[in-house]
Amino acid sequence: MKSCFPILLCGLCFMSLVLQISYALDSISAGQNIADGQTIVSAGGNFELGFFSPSNSKNRYVGISYEKLSTGRVVWVANRENPLKDSSGILKLTPEGVLILLNLTNGVVWSSNVSRLAQNPIAQLLDSANFVVKEENDNDLGNAIWQSFDHPCNSLLADMKLGKDREKGLDRYLTSWKSRDDPSPGDFTYRLDTSGYPQLILMNRSVVQSSSGPWNGIRFSGIPQLTQNAVFGFGLVFNQNEIYYYFNLLKSSVPSILVLNENGIVERFNWVDRTQGWILYSSPQTDDCDTYASCGGNGNCNIATSPKCMCLTGFVPKDPSNWEFGDWSNGCVRRTELDCPGGDKFLKYTQVKLPDTRQSWFNESMNLQECEQTCLRNCSCTAYSNLDIRGQGSGCLLWFGVLMDIRLVNDNVQEFYVRMAASEVGSSFSGNTGARKSTGIIVGTVLSAVLLLGIAAVFTKYRKDGQIFGFSHQSRSEDLDLPMFDLTTLVDATGNFSEDNKLGEGGFGAVYKGVLKNDQEIAVKRLSENSRQGQVEFKNEVAYIAKLQHRNLIKILGCCIQVDEMMLIYEFLPNRSLDCFIFGLLRSSPYILIAFVIEKE
Repeated sequence: MKSCFPILLCGLCFMSLVLQISYALDSISAGQNIADGQTIVSAGGNFELGFFSPSNSKNRYVGISYEKLSTGRVVWVANRENPLKDSSGILKLTPEGVLILLNLTNGVVWSSNVSRLAQNPIAQLLDSANFVVKEENDNDLGNAIWQSFDHPCNSLLADMKLGKDREKGLDRYLTSWKSRDDPSPGDFTYRLDTSGYPQLILMNRSVVQSSSGPWNGIRFSGIPQLTQNAVFGFGLVFNQNEIYYYFNLLKSSVPSILVLNENGIVERFNWVDRTQGWILYSSPQTDDCDTYASCGGNGNCNIATSPKCMCLTGFVPKDPSNWEFGDWSNGCVRRTELDCPGGDKFLKYTQVKLPDTRQSWFNESMNLQECEQTCLRNCSCTAYSNLDIRGQGSGCLLWFGVLMDIRLVNDNVQEFYVRMAASEVGSSFSGNTGARKSTGIIVGTVLSAVLLLGIAAVFTKYRKDGQIFGFSHQSRSEDLDLPMFDLTTLVDATGNFSEDNKLGEGGFGAVYKGVLKNDQEIAVKRLSENSRQGQVEFKNEVAYIAKLQHRNLIKILGCCIQVDEMMLIYEFLPNRSLDCFIFGLLRSSPYILIAFVIEKE
């Protein structure tokens, strides 16, 4: 029995040693080294730190990569600017808590800069891929002496911070690799710009390549594809000490990573277990309109149109000849100069990416009305919007000078107001968003054209009689035998002629859907200034249209002639396809757009 005791004792000592070694696999203590060929692995086995060489390169680097995934994607590199030329490198933690990378001659190739020294430091690789130098018994990362998450390379991982820590003097941003085989800093950076209201900016050296638009409380206004999903959440933290963008994994089993590649493209990849590979999930750069200021100042980019660039309403090309040839870099200028103070109004836009916010001004406590008045009082202010679109909206964001980097986006949640001379706004209640609803355009154009052509045809056929459906030429100056709608009623019915209620727009004006207080649905044809005649002529034409009533006609309910407004009000036809409107006459549909019933002579 006594002879068994030493064997048992040795076994216990060996197991204890194994446990100690296993426990220490994710960290090194002061005086310990990691040589080329050795690694440490995070406690959960997600990430590994060690030496590596990129493909087609013999240079050696210390980096962190995915350990569990077959591709072993590198997410962080220590000595990216100073590679080792052989496999003699050693990574060491000093007693003061400084990481140093030594070459064959003990020369320092790389070191971690620290602002304070440690008493009993360890360097630990966490399951988040964060390599942290800290006091051995202190797990509060806020007290970390140094951490790799404060010094990102080309990859943003879950729970990393992209932005600034004012207290620590940190600016965390991504820098591309020079090439696939060279992790040294390339030409491209991706950072949270805070010179105005926060926005993400991609730069090629000192030149802006693209911007995200400002944060609106839900996402960045120019990245509509950045939406809530089952894989990751995201947000912006903005306080006195820190301002940063982040994302976190909702499913820890599905790795996701944001990468700035060597070509200056920002890409998000998700891991797919079934294929054992990364799949491109999204990119904020989707088309030519994502190129910064591709339509110049005060221009609006719409990738669905040709050409893609147009001026904002009330603006004209600064260089018309080059504009016609597709050089939009000079942008647009005002057709009518502002009349400040006291003579300006605002046009409302929706479905646009908000302009570049560098040098903008913001206030988190103002409401939209206060924001408008603040802008009006400053003659340099050219536009305003809410900061936060959640709920009823809050905060104030002001722009000054030329509006840069506006584009159409598939989004209708944020309102943006551009300052205009009052003569440019006229009696409009909202601005032209630059987006056109194709179905609405055709409906509005067809309605206007057919009405005018129909009236002309009736005039021609019955000119010799001097009478149309019993309505004589002598009676044209008589009062309209048609209900007159009050402008206020139509404003209420159409939600102040909201863009959401716009059915379309043609050369004669816009058509809006509305709902009266008795719940009757209507279509309001609001004639544009270019198509308007005098009130007498307008009344005469409305009177003719009123006489053209038939079982196959859209019924005209009335008109509005008030202030500078001239409008026609029709019954609204719900749930009818476009071909029904255009070709309904040929099919004898009861919803024919318009039909002229002309009696035989």
